[in-house]
Amino acid sequence: MPAPSRRSCSADAMTAPRITIVGASLAGLRTAEAVHAALPAARITLVGDEPLAPYNRPPLSKEAAETLARDTSAREAMFGKLLLRSKLTPEALSLRLGSGAVALEPGGVRLADGALVPGERVIAATGLRPRRLPLPGAEARRHVLRSFDDLVRLAPSLRPGARMVVIGGGFIGCEIAATGRKLGLEATIVEPSPQPMLRALGPRVAAAMAALHRAHGVVLLTGRSVAGFSDEGVILDDGQALAAEVIVEALGSHPNVEWLAGSGADLRDGVLVDDRMIAPGAEGLMAVGDVARFVNPLFGPEARRTEHWCVPGQTAKRVGETLAAEAARTALATRFAPMPSFWSDQHRMRLQAFGAPSLADACRVLEGELSLVGRAPVIVEYLRGGEPVGVLGLGANPAALARARARLDAALTETLTA
Repeated sequence: MPAPSRRSCSADAMTAPRITIVGASLAGLRTAEAVHAALPAARITLVGDEPLAPYNRPPLSKEAAETLARDTSAREAMFGKLLLRSKLTPEALSLRLGSGAVALEPGGVRLADGALVPGERVIAATGLRPRRLPLPGAEARRHVLRSFDDLVRLAPSLRPGARMVVIGGGFIGCEIAATGRKLGLEATIVEPSPQPMLRALGPRVAAAMAALHRAHGVVLLTGRSVAGFSDEGVILDDGQALAAEVIVEALGSHPNVEWLAGSGADLRDGVLVDDRMIAPGAEGLMAVGDVARFVNPLFGPEARRTEHWCVPGQTAKRVGETLAAEAARTALATRFAPMPSFWSDQHRMRLQAFGAPSLADACRVLEGELSLVGRAPVIVEYLRGGEPVGVLGLGANPAALARARARLDAALTETLTA
């Protein structure tokens, strides 16, 4: 099916293009800023399905959850802390909140309320939505944690002594379990893999993190899955019943790409984009943030999505560079090879990573001992084929971690220029 055409021959479209960004997220806001810097005359509209202005999501499973659990009346104050700041004026950026995109059309973006937001260029920043178990039961006790409204619904249940079952042992699941223990809840993680965070951290570090969680009172049921729900809680695949007043489904996420069906873009696992953040096959479409799937030459030829907090800013900056180069009729000066990074706070310890630890086939400890995770600083280097692809600090000294990152930067730069 041919992609919709949004080109316009008018002089106005050339000098003041209409650019619609779908997704009032960190990626969407940073993209609006990058577009404005590249094309100051552009008429930018930011569309969001939530009625809220763009806000910071990582704290939802950590300090924001703790704050609202202790004081549910702190909702407005907490959202004020999460709100993302921007220097863009209302004249530079128009916000359309409370109605999400349902289709990409030749004239622009069709919203759920029926409105059409015009745009010669459309940028997808629609991010992800939580996976849910397709099983009935215990609806009043079941929660996900992706939005501020999700947290507002969950927070009153996070009371001391309550029994919480977290389904999924990824970062969000482990973070909310750690927060629950801090608040005095009983916390159990049900994870099909042998260790929590196994894919992201590898078996050795995941085992060390499992030991840390157990030391803080989290019950880990690994190699297990949920078969159903009851009025009392959760039923596992072996028939074991877990009583729970609170159930959090932390099973990963789906890219929000359904509204782009028929656009011509490759929508297998997000939106495939090239080095310029342009979606081949879909005229006028770009994508940013964790919905964008692209080749990072630092880590080989395969296109991947990267679900890390740094990616929105990196891809937004690239959009700005692309639009500026188009306006100047010049080629992009550099290859797009961003360094991924992420962090997680669990049991008063910060994990901070650079590169792509999940691609490694081995790791080695550069500093400390894995048996001391949570009690002493540890730095781990991740290797693929004997070459560094990532580094992770667990409660690490910032200066020591910076040195490890510099070593990683040098190794990856060498592979990029080889």
